[in-house]
Amino acid sequence: MEKNGKVSTSIINGIATVSFSNPKGNSLTVKLSKEITDAINKFALDKHAHVIIIRSEGEKNFCAGASFDELLEIKDFKKGKEFFMGFALLINAMRKCPKFIIARVQGKAVGGGVGLAASADYTIASSEASVRLSELALGLGPFVVGPAIERKIGKTAFITMSIDAEWHDAFWAKQTGLFTKVFSNNHDLDEAVSELAKKIAGCNQEAISQMKKVFWEGTENWDELLEERAEISGKLALSEFTKSYIKTFKERTVQTN
Repeated sequence: MEKNGKVSTSIINGIATVSFSNPKGNSLTVKLSKEITDAINKFALDKHAHVIIIRSEGEKNFCAGASFDELLEIKDFKKGKEFFMGFALLINAMRKCPKFIIARVQGKAVGGGVGLAASADYTIASSEASVRLSELALGLGPFVVGPAIERKIGKTAFITMSIDAEWHDAFWAKQTGLFTKVFSNNHDLDEAVSELAKKIAGCNQEAISQMKKVFWEGTENWDELLEERAEISGKLALSEFTKSYIKTFKERTVQTN
């Protein structure tokens, strides 16, 4: 794993894979978010890519959400909006992509990581894949990722996750519709992801493109909506509450390690 994280891509037999990593819990920096978005947009236009798998490296964390290091560096509204627009642009790229996107969730997902899992068309997870929306504890809220998550699990479950900011296990996530299938180990998880990807890769791509449009009906305003949400988060990220929480969290983490 590279110090600042990396994104790698491949296409084999019509199956495109976007894999990301970051030593800090696979958290997403502005750079990583942009690289994942660029990869999705590239495969959206690539006739050789029939289906896309999004995955992360390692076993403990799928994605720890926003990079705390970069959140602390936000000094003005412009930088704040730019940071959260990274998530907005990624979600919208997944939404508009004419290919089916499978998310392989092998570990914990927090905040933006939950948004990433929710923005996929089909999400397969490990039983270790607990989920949490921790934004309220940070003095923020799941504003940008909210529409994608609410679309998948419904308003009641989204409100529950947003308010209690607690961990919910993989079976709760399956029950609410965030995960489609849950497997007890990564071997079975990978087998299921591979089998589904192969099946989709052999399907009529025009039919899939039209199905994507149907599946995402009612989200045509998300370019504007998610930008507005990024502005809300960008302003809140400047608060002393948020800065203080992240500093305390980082100090506690260092002491624990």
